[in-house]
Amino acid sequence: MHYTPYPSLADRVVFISGGSSGIGAELVRAFAAQGSRVAFCGTRPDGGDALIDELAQPGRLFYEACDVRDIPALQAMLGRVAGQWGPIQVLVNNAGRDDRHALDDLTPEYWDNCLNINLRHQVFATQSVARQLRSAGLGGSVINMGSISWMRGRPNLIGYTASKAAISGMTRTLARELGADGIRVNALVPGAIVTERQTALWRKPEEDQKFIDLQCLKFRLDASHVARSTLFLASDDSDGITGQNLIVDAGLAQVSVAG
Repeated sequence: MHYTPYPSLADRVVFISGGSSGIGAELVRAFAAQGSRVAFCGTRPDGGDALIDELAQPGRLFYEACDVRDIPALQAMLGRVAGQWGPIQVLVNNAGRDDRHALDDLTPEYWDNCLNINLRHQVFATQSVARQLRSAGLGGSVINMGSISWMRGRPNLIGYTASKAAISGMTRTLARELGADGIRVNALVPGAIVTERQTALWRKPEEDQKFIDLQCLKFRLDASHVARSTLFLASDDSDGITGQNLIVDAGLAQVSVAG
């Protein structure tokens, strides 16, 4: 996949949560292609091995297994990245899971777990990176991964959609709070993105056609569409943009549907 080059991203320290598969893995590829130093995490100890081997950039990639629900472990890992390479100037809060769940099946424990996987870690990763950047007198870019699912009122996803709706408000507030430090905070809001997980669990030919029919643009989106927009928000080319939701959905959110 060819990506537009952004000179400002060369040698910039980037951290991507949930970077070992799906959209996250494509983000790692995209930033590596820019010459960034890319750190990423996933849940398996060997989860980054294949991607590191594929990219073949010794000394420029950093992987650790980390459950983002464990905030002390997450923040400690972010500190280790900064200790090795310097402050993280691009933070992509990507980790999340769109597990299906009916309202009647919800428990308080399940609800809390949904928010911990999809929302809470984004706040505390931003807190950690903002401290790094303030100490170094540097600005940076934080990109929170949202979803148009909450805009469309998708059923059987209430924990997920509540988390993703909250990301929009969190982004606006953090942009105001961190702007004086030169730290930009934006949300990248994907639509229906084809990934390995979606294909394995839910994707069917009739569902592909359903999304295409609802979209303004008549093709399925994949992780590269998200990656290209993320690179822009991370680069100095977007230095006047903060507190925004950049929707990458081929026009799907213009249609208000519940199914």
